Formats: sequence, C-alpha cells, structure tokens
Amino acid sequence: MPSDDEPVDEGKRNFLKVMVAVSVIAAAGGAVKAVLQNVKTPVAGITSFPTMQLYWVPPNSTSSIPVPLKTADFPTNSPSIFVFDYPLQGEPNFLLKLADASGKPIKIESTEVTIPATGAKFMSAPGVGPDQNIVASSAICEHLGCVPPIIHYYTPGTPIPGHPGLVNTYKNGLIHCNCHGSTYDPLHGFAVVTGPTAKPLPNVVLEWDPVSDTLYVKSMVGPTIYGKPSDLSGGTPFPVGTTTTTVTDLGTPSS
Repeated sequence: MPSDDEPVDEGKRNFLKVMVAVSVIAAAGGAVKAVLQNVKTPVAGITSFPTMQLYWVPPNSTSSIPVPLKTADFPTNSPSIFVFDYPLQGEPNFLLKLADASGKPIKIESTEVTIPATGAKFMSAPGVGPDQNIVASSAICEHLGCVPPIIHYYTPGTPIPGHPGLVNTYKNGLIHCNCHGSTYDPLHGFAVVTGPTAKPLPNVVLEWDPVSDTLYVKSMVGPTIYGKPSDLSGGTPFPVGTTTTTVTDLGTPSS
C-alpha cells in the first residue's frame, strides 16, 4: 500500500478502472444473454401424433352439426376439395376416395416412395376402407407452401395445367399446384410427378373401422410438412381432450 508521500501511478489507476468496467459489462452482458435465452418463446406443438376421428357435415344434410364420416357416404373422384386439419390446427390435409375413369375403385397398395431432394425413401400409407381406395396427404405444397384451392385434386381425364400429356399418362387423376406447376401422384404415395417440388406430399396414415364404417387419422409418414421443423411442432395444438377433426368441403375450384 503506498504511503501518503508516495506518488500515485495514474496510468495504473486508469488501467484498473478500465478492467473493472469491462468485467462489470461482461458479467452484465452474460446475465442479459442468459435471461434472453430463458425467455425465448417455445415452439408450440405436441409430443406424439394424436388419434382423431374424422367428422363432417354430409352433403345435403339439413343440419350443420358434424357427424362421424362414413366411407359409404363419401364421394368417389370428387372434384370438390375435402380437407381436414392434422396433426395441429390450421394444417390442411386432403381426403380422397379414388377410382378409375369408369368409377371402379382402385386398391391403393403401400409402395416405396423416393424423396428427390435427399434420395431417402419411405413406405407410403396404404388405402383404407372397404375397397382400400381412401387416402390422405398434406394439402400444403412441398415447393413453397401453397394451399387449397390453388393446389387440388384433378379427377381422371381432367387436363393438368401446363402438362397436357399427363392426363393420358396418369389416368387416375393427380394433385397439381397452380402456383408453380408441382404435381403429385396420390395413387403411389403422393410421389413427385413434376417439379419444381423436390419432395412428395407427406402421407397421412388412416384407419378404417369396418363395424361403424368410420375413419380415424393416426399419424403421418414421408417428408416433414412444408415449413415446419417437425410434423409435431411449429403450430397450434388442438384443445386438450379433442378427439375429432372435421372434414370440410371447400367446393370445386375454377381450374
């Protein structure tokens, strides 16, 4: 400790002041960073796929109250767009009942589907129902996220915009997005038919109850829903206790 007569080293004193200030700022900065990390908004979602029964308001119903969807009442090769939310709210999925141009049901087998973007493969969800011809997929285009009615199912024999030859090559109908021309094959796991998409549509796994002729949605397979870190995160869950999701008829698109 210097005596009263010892000269003060101002340079040393200033250096120590600077070091103390730097230490305080660094400590405060670390604390602020820790606080910011702790208050980040968590990504909403769920931890597992819920099992949900499909409900709807049947065509020509005199009531607006949804009831369990029976496969016998659901239209085949419908030009209308039928969608339901899953696995989170606001995430539309197509529901399709497929047949050939003559109306004969098409049995849809599980098949190996390639994801062109990565080269990975997955086994598609098979058709369900008495004729095994009912399938579902995400209705969000895997290219840039366009949704119905811009993307929709084109029934057998309907020309595909920008792809005149496809109507003859894919005689059982296709899903086509009018945003940028991406096309998917619902008969073979919603595989990519034409780009610019480099991913198939995520498949929805359905289950049919033959006793009640009703449908349940169980999970999803294939690539992740467009724009999401995972199928179960990045969105708003259904209210706790919800066990149904409603199939909505969006009507027939203009093209």
